[in-house]
Amino acid sequence: MSLLAMSTPPVLSRYAGNCDKYKSDCIGDTQKALFYTALALIAVGISGHTTSLESFKKQQEELDQTSNGQVDLRRRLLDLFANIVVLLLPIVGGIALPYINPWSVRFGIPAICTVVATFLFISGSLSYRHAEPQGSPLTTVFRVFVASASKMFHQRPLHANQFYENHQGSLDSVPQTPSLRCLDKAAIIIPTQTPEQQEQNRWKLCRVTEVEETKIFIRMIPMWMTFIMCGVVSSIGATYFQEQANKMNPKVGRLKVPLTILLIFYDIAKSLSAKFYVKVAKKFTGKYAAPIGMIVAMLFSILCCITAAIVETRRLGVIKRHELLDNPDKEIPMTMFWLLPQYLLLGALDGFAGYLLGDRDEISGFGIACFFIGQIPASMSPCLLFFTRGVFGAGFVGSVLSVYVVGKVKPSWFQDTLHKSRLDNYYWTLAVLSSINLFLSIWVAIWYSYQHSSIDEIRTPGYQESVTPYNEDEHCCSFNFSLCC
Repeated sequence: MSLLAMSTPPVLSRYAGNCDKYKSDCIGDTQKALFYTALALIAVGISGHTTSLESFKKQQEELDQTSNGQVDLRRRLLDLFANIVVLLLPIVGGIALPYINPWSVRFGIPAICTVVATFLFISGSLSYRHAEPQGSPLTTVFRVFVASASKMFHQRPLHANQFYENHQGSLDSVPQTPSLRCLDKAAIIIPTQTPEQQEQNRWKLCRVTEVEETKIFIRMIPMWMTFIMCGVVSSIGATYFQEQANKMNPKVGRLKVPLTILLIFYDIAKSLSAKFYVKVAKKFTGKYAAPIGMIVAMLFSILCCITAAIVETRRLGVIKRHELLDNPDKEIPMTMFWLLPQYLLLGALDGFAGYLLGDRDEISGFGIACFFIGQIPASMSPCLLFFTRGVFGAGFVGSVLSVYVVGKVKPSWFQDTLHKSRLDNYYWTLAVLSSINLFLSIWVAIWYSYQHSSIDEIRTPGYQESVTPYNEDEHCCSFNFSLCC
C-alpha cells in the first residue's frame, strides 16, 4: 500500500511542479515500477490473509478453551470489540475515502492503517497459542505424481492385490478406476523391497486411496475451468461498472445519493437469487444441483454483458450529443440508475454461482461451492473454501488478460478515458465468450459423473470448511463422499 501511494503523482514525479492534475507527463518509469510491484505485493498479501485468518482465529478459540469448556470472559469482550471495529471500519472507510481527492492520500491512509494493524498483530505474538503444522492435502497430489514418475518404466501389475493398500485386503481400500492408469504406478509395490521399507520414503509409494483421490482431483479440472468465465464477468462489476457510474448523474430529484446504492442493490439481488436457487434446487437430485446452478449463472453472465453493452452504447451517445468527449471530468447528463439492471444481473450471477460459503451451518448459494462440496475428495475438504474462491480469483486474472489482449488487437476500444473508449464492444465480446463457455460447460457437465443424490446431503454440516489442519496420516474410512467418518 505504501508503494501504491508513492506511485501516484506528485510523489516521486519527474516533474514535481506540473503533476497536480495527473498528466501523462508526470508518470515515469519509476512510478510504473512502483505501481506494478505494489499490485503484486497486495495480491500476495491478500492471499496469505485469506488462507490464514479464519483458520488462525478458530485455532486460537479452540486452544483458549478453559477446563470447564468456557472461553475466558476477557477474550469474549475483546472478540466483541474486534468484531465491531472490523464491521464499522470498512463502512466508514468506504464512505469517506472516495471524497479524498489526492490519490496519494487515498492510498496512504489504508497504508498507515495496515502498518498499525501489523504492529498490533505482532504485539500479541507472545500470547498466541501455537499448534504443530500437519501438512497440506495437496501434498498427496504431488506425491502421487512423483511416485508414478519414479516408476515410469515399471510394468503395471495385472492383479489388484499387487498394489499398496489392496494387498492388505483392507475394507477401506478403493476400487481402481480405469482412467489415468499411468498414475496407478504410484501404488506399485516393488518386489525387491517390503511395503514397510518402501513406505519409509512416502514420495515413492502411495496408497490406492491416495491415487484415486488424485484422479478425482484431476478430473475436476475441466469443470473448474468452465467456471472461470463467470469470474471474468463478475470482475467488471468492481472495475468498469464503477468507473462508468463515477461520471454519471447521481441525483434522484434534488437528492444526491452515493454510488454505493448500486452495490446495495447488487447485494440484495445476490442474496435473493441464492435463496431462490436453494428452494428450487431441492426439487432436483443433488447431482443436478451444481450443473443447473452454474448453467443459470452463465446465462445471467451473458444477459449482464448484453445489458451492459446496450447501456454503454446509450451512454456514449449522450456523451457525443453533449460534446463531452474531451471533457472526461464533467458529469454526464444521464442518471447512474441506467446501470441498475446490469448490477442486478451481476448480483444474480454471483448468487447462483454461490462462490462463497456462508456461516458454518449453512451454505449461501450452491453453484461452484455445490460442485466442490459434492466432488472434492474428503481429504481435501480443508481446501474447499480456497477452491471456490480460487475460481473467481482466476476470473479476475483472466479479466486483466482479456483487457490486455483486446487492447492489443483493438487499441481503439481502450483509450485514456472511458469517454473515448468503446466498452460496449468489449462487453459484446464478453457476451460471445460467455456464450461459447456456456456450451462448453454443458458438454463437460454431461460428460462428468456426479456423486450426490439429494440436496440435503450437500447441505450436510460435514461439508463446512474445515479449520483443523490436515493430517496426511489420517484417511477417511470411506470413499463415497456422502459422510466422512
